[in-house]
Amino acid sequence: MAIEMQPKEFEEKVIAIDRVARVVKGGRRFRFRATVVVGDGKGRVGVGVGKGSEVMSAIAKAVATAKRQMITVPLKDHTIPHEIQVRFAGAQVLLKPASAGTGVIAGGAVRNVVEVAGIHDLLTKSLGSSNKVNNAYATALALSQLKAAPEKRVKVEKAAKAPAKAETKSAA
Repeated sequence: MAIEMQPKEFEEKVIAIDRVARVVKGGRRFRFRATVVVGDGKGRVGVGVGKGSEVMSAIAKAVATAKRQMITVPLKDHTIPHEIQVRFAGAQVLLKPASAGTGVIAGGAVRNVVEVAGIHDLLTKSLGSSNKVNNAYATALALSQLKAAPEKRVKVEKAAKAPAKAETKSAA
């Protein structure tokens, strides 16, 4: 019996793994904090943070949290519909739409969140703190506040009413 590998529904990227310490009477107790971003590459993305005594358990908790906090991003031809600037805690993130072929111009946590969301052309600037966790949350908040671009209205020409009246007279 061969085990068949199923394709994963979501792509997972680990942004950061940090060792955190708690000081107790006997010394320090170390745990791990993992920051993970999860997305399907088609406009859905989530950011999660998890803590555990082992790295793998912290990552598993972070993935579960990220899947619970999924948001849907309105995309417009592999970019975002409009410019947005958001502040989350000390992190401030500016996202601008870019023309096709520009690529993702971003750094650190912002790049990870945007790429997993499925955005291919974007200009970004991190204006506040360089904290990876806050930058990831700020980016997710900015993407959640985007509004879909209004669809272009097509003019429908009205048919001339004069021939329609002529037909009714001839029928009578």
